[in-house]
Amino acid sequence: MKEGAFDFIQKPVDLEHLKVLVQRAARQQELLRENLLLREEFSARYGFPRIVGDTPLSVISVHRFSASHKPIPLFCCSAKAGTGKELFARAVHHLSPRRDLPFVALNCAAIPEGLVENELFGHERGAFTGAGNRKAGKMDLAHRGTLFLDEIGELPLAIQAKLLRVLEERTFERVGGTQSIDVDVRIVVATNRDLHKAVADKSFREDLYFRISAVSADDSAAPRAR
Repeated sequence: MKEGAFDFIQKPVDLEHLKVLVQRAARQQELLRENLLLREEFSARYGFPRIVGDTPLSVISVHRFSASHKPIPLFCCSAKAGTGKELFARAVHHLSPRRDLPFVALNCAAIPEGLVENELFGHERGAFTGAGNRKAGKMDLAHRGTLFLDEIGELPLAIQAKLLRVLEERTFERVGGTQSIDVDVRIVVATNRDLHKAVADKSFREDLYFRISAVSADDSAAPRAR
């Protein structure tokens, strides 16, 4: 059942019960097919989410990044607050093969420094006082989908190192945990900081900057919704 089986039967087989299960499974599959057809029709009819931008390059970039099948492609834009960065991040997700999977957003600047790791990676039971149960972080919640990290330039250096590990090895550990957890997530990042300057003054890791700049939008094409 955990691997996706619809149901199970026990021996000796009750044929009437088996018939009911088969009919129920057939109805569910039909509903799934109708749902898929409706989604495809919606995407074909409306296409790119309705965002008004100040340059067509923004739309071109989003389409280019969305079409990628790489497990962790990155879309990096330098834009000020209120310029519609999350709208474009959602557009990347909507137009990608991961559109039916979770989209999770995290504003790195809105979380106190001491809580960022817990919010991003979650924690194990007993990791600290008050941690009565295991908590899934944003990385867990975005598994197989898209994680949007807004204001990535505000991440503490220690958390930058952990994020780099996710990008390179596709694994992470929860706070208080020792087990490496595999994760498949597309990471979309945005910042209003000058990361070139941040790298120069050692407040942003150069190796992480290299990773998030490997597939990035040109500054001239940075999206601005209005």
